[in-house]
Amino acid sequence: MIVRSKLNWFRMIFAWRGSILPKILPRLTVILILGVVAVPAHQFLLSRLALDLNIQPFTLVGIALAIFLGFRNTVSYDRYWEARRLWGQLLNVARALSRQALTETQWAPDGAEARRFVLGLAAFSYALKHQLRRSDPAAELKDLLPAEALPGVLAARFRPMAILLLLGQQLGQSRREGRVSEMMAHAMESSLDQLAEVVGGCERIQNTPIPMPYAVLLHRTVYVYCMLLPFGLAAAIGWLTPLFAVFISYTFIAVDAIAEEIEEPFGTDPNDLPLNTLTLMIKSTLLEMLGDPLPPLPEIPKDYILL
Repeated sequence: MIVRSKLNWFRMIFAWRGSILPKILPRLTVILILGVVAVPAHQFLLSRLALDLNIQPFTLVGIALAIFLGFRNTVSYDRYWEARRLWGQLLNVARALSRQALTETQWAPDGAEARRFVLGLAAFSYALKHQLRRSDPAAELKDLLPAEALPGVLAARFRPMAILLLLGQQLGQSRREGRVSEMMAHAMESSLDQLAEVVGGCERIQNTPIPMPYAVLLHRTVYVYCMLLPFGLAAAIGWLTPLFAVFISYTFIAVDAIAEEIEEPFGTDPNDLPLNTLTLMIKSTLLEMLGDPLPPLPEIPKDYILL
């Protein structure tokens, strides 16, 4: 996630970092070259062949294309926002479970059992992050899980659910031994179910991309439209064609590129969710509830990217 200090309206026009422009600049360069070629092509070739290509069909297609691109962008942002809500729910549920474990149970007097439960919640968030990014969680889980439980979790295919199973087993054992009341055990089980729903929601977003034919159709239409646009503008505005073709194409190509980037919110692109920062925040708030020293926050420059 790109985070920048607020810019005034004039500086926003020239903002480079944090915009999609660096990514699409090579594509706009192609449109610029086509714009330069389109003017002499229209004057010396198309006019002699009686191919009177004008801007009218591009106007009609452009309106329809803008509507469909707006719909695609809305769908992509809905996926991004739902993913952010799920991680916000994870934070809230982890805090609630930690409070219950530390204040409303009769776990070991020295707090060892409550501590194991709370650190397990932090481990759950890291396991989910690594599952969504298809990376190895071993380095972060080894400091949060008991040594005897770590091999089993790392051997599991769905590691967040393996950790939830451990937490549920710990809670069930404490209920049977009378150290957690039936009412409290039921409340905490409901919270563990909510964490399972978070996992399912994230997996649904990750494993159900926007249908490929739909994405290909829009992507192909955008680029065909933008590549033909200079030849439609050449008859009307002459040597201003390259400038206006690039400007109009920037709008369409940028919207398509932004939608493509945020439709998979769990990756490491600059505009994806900052899962590293979110998991660190969850770990920090749980450690604070335990009374442990907090991990140092990363140094944050004025304009920065959260991963």
